[in-house]
Amino acid sequence: MLRIAVQSKGRLYDETMELIAQAGIKFPAVKRTLLVPSRNFPVEILYLRDDDIPDSVATGTADVGIVGLNEVLEKRQRVKVLHELGFSRCRLSLAIPRDVDYTGVRWFNGKKIATSYPVILKDFLNRNGITADIHVINGSVEIAPGIGLSDGIFDIVSSGGTLVSNNLVEVEKIIDSQAVLIGGTGQLPEDKQAVLDELIFRFKAVKAADSKKYLLMNVPRTKLKEVVALLPGMKSPTVLPLADADWCSVHTVIEESQFWDIITRLKETGAEGILVLDIMKMVP
Repeated sequence: MLRIAVQSKGRLYDETMELIAQAGIKFPAVKRTLLVPSRNFPVEILYLRDDDIPDSVATGTADVGIVGLNEVLEKRQRVKVLHELGFSRCRLSLAIPRDVDYTGVRWFNGKKIATSYPVILKDFLNRNGITADIHVINGSVEIAPGIGLSDGIFDIVSSGGTLVSNNLVEVEKIIDSQAVLIGGTGQLPEDKQAVLDELIFRFKAVKAADSKKYLLMNVPRTKLKEVVALLPGMKSPTVLPLADADWCSVHTVIEESQFWDIITRLKETGAEGILVLDIMKMVP
């Protein structure tokens, strides 16, 4: 049975469990249990703190793990990224009080910086020839400048709302992060590798369907070529005959973000009865 280390709570936990559910893997509704086997797939989940996941995978306590790339880079354990999952996107950035006159990255020379990610920060400072005092804080890093504990911070930024509420402004983005599936550097047994391959296949199918829509419309045959030329689908759209020989039904898959750019032109070209449907899975 393949063991997956997963964050025990928080946004990453919620999005991870949603992905697993969309991949058709079911777990019993249990609480306060460290290790939970699936009801219908040969995997079990090991619930851990996010910063313990890279170590658990490196030591073989878990076969694979789902964790933020930021934790992988910070912990520097012997693990490898197997698949980028595309959710829990954020960035690690330097921020300073809003009323400070920022003159560039050299501003941090000789300053005190509060962070929960000293390894990544030290690498950045060394690459830029900057000497700064790194003050390690676990949690609530953003309050450090306001209470006189530091001149700036290095922390996770998602929407930026937390920075604004603490009168801070982001000045340097250091890395982008997202949830990733990680594995150890060794070779898994053949049976576990087969389960892992199937797991990644399912994750890819879920991700491929994300933000895509299934588009159906009725089109006069005289306008078919014009309508097809407008569609940015994956490949050639499907064209089906209707009871009225002068009309046909056109089916395709498009990015959701593209729909509003072409809907008016489709209607002007003669498309009618346009339907837009969600896609649950898409197998490449």
